Amino acid sequence: MNARTSRALKPLPLPLWIQGVIEALIAAVISAMLVLIPLVVIWSGGGFSATGIEFIARLGGQAWLAIHGVPLHLSLEAGTTSDALLTGTFWFLPWGLVLLPFFLGWRAGRRLARASYRDQIWQALAGGAVAYAAVALATSLLVPNAAVAINPAWGTLIPTAVMVLALLAGARREAGSWARLIGVNLADRIEQLSQHSRWAGSYVWSVVSAGAVGLIASFGLAAALMAVQIGLHWADIAQVYQELNAGIWGGAVVTVAQLGIMPNLAMWTLAWTAGAGFSLGTGSVVAPLQTLVGPQPAVPVLTALPVGLDPAWSWLFLLLPVAGGFLAGWWLLRAGENHFDEWLSLKITQRWASLTLSTLAMGLFVALATAALALLPFWLSTGSLGVGRLTDLGPTAWLASVMLGGLVGLGTMFGYLVSPAWEKYQYVVPEDWDDDDDEDPEDDEEPNAGGDSGRRR
Repeated sequence: MNARTSRALKPLPLPLWIQGVIEALIAAVISAMLVLIPLVVIWSGGGFSATGIEFIARLGGQAWLAIHGVPLHLSLEAGTTSDALLTGTFWFLPWGLVLLPFFLGWRAGRRLARASYRDQIWQALAGGAVAYAAVALATSLLVPNAAVAINPAWGTLIPTAVMVLALLAGARREAGSWARLIGVNLADRIEQLSQHSRWAGSYVWSVVSAGAVGLIASFGLAAALMAVQIGLHWADIAQVYQELNAGIWGGAVVTVAQLGIMPNLAMWTLAWTAGAGFSLGTGSVVAPLQTLVGPQPAVPVLTALPVGLDPAWSWLFLLLPVAGGFLAGWWLLRAGENHFDEWLSLKITQRWASLTLSTLAMGLFVALATAALALLPFWLSTGSLGVGRLTDLGPTAWLASVMLGGLVGLGTMFGYLVSPAWEKYQYVVPEDWDDDDDEDPEDDEEPNAGGDSGRRR
């Protein structure tokens, strides 16, 4: 085979938009299989009696759309007559399960970024978005039945938005910077601003970052509290599993479903520690100072609800977000830039007055940043099962955000003022440093007992 023939047989690289289509289809197929396989296993073992494979396929498609956050409109028979129907909208985004398609999209985004030159990633992302939208639209049109109706517009847009975010996150992770990804260097743009604008921008960025630190720290403390609560009620959880008697595969599906909603429950716990509490159905409230719940479904993890706590001591859990804010204040002192305090110290000669005003302003700004950052996560943790009492699940997003922001802001002020007590900035003197280096060099050249001349430098 000559060189000309070998060059002719060399495969040509695929266009970027085709690579995006392939990666998106792979992500859609794998995520769909991860949903369908457990349902098929349960069906083959005798579950879903008097149903065919077509029902399982529709159910799998509905579940695939549901884990992306697509609302499902339900129409269920309430009794023996078909005239009595219960209607409602099922919408609940299980954060743990949505990580399945998001991780696949993140992986695809990294692969597409490696295959793209600067300013070309949009071609691959556009191809992937169109392909995923086509799969979501086809699923929305094929899986509805008499009991479940799906709006094709929402069924297409919401999964596509999830995949585009995942592709962007993966591409940004692989590129390492937005400049390499889209060809725009934000640092160069910032350098073109005036000094006052840069100082104001760095202060705003520090405040927003401190709000994020406070939110993440508070969420971590709430998740730890939830884990302790589950550990204390492990016997009750095991008893509910025994009463369900769902078998091996049924119990596995129940466990996976509970793991999928664990991040949601952690956000509910965060709302509980903020004092806003959350709802487990219409007319119910679970809060540190008041708990009123009715009959609950047989979900094992719900037995760990903080019910029966003494209100005289429950308010102490409100200190958890304050502790998260304390960490935010410590971080702001170490890594943030409090230019507003510097500006006030130039305008007000009394240091106690300028420090007090700047700290109060910082606490207020961090509280607003925390509330703004927490509003969307709190809202996404809520949901509705469509029918019955369980049409109001989760916290009231705006109330939980405001109360959490206030507690985090309070802790930030305290942490910023107290942290300097243990932050000691010391200059470390090297061991070989000699204070009399400026003296006559001949004084340092006296031989020692070992025969070395001069001191070690």
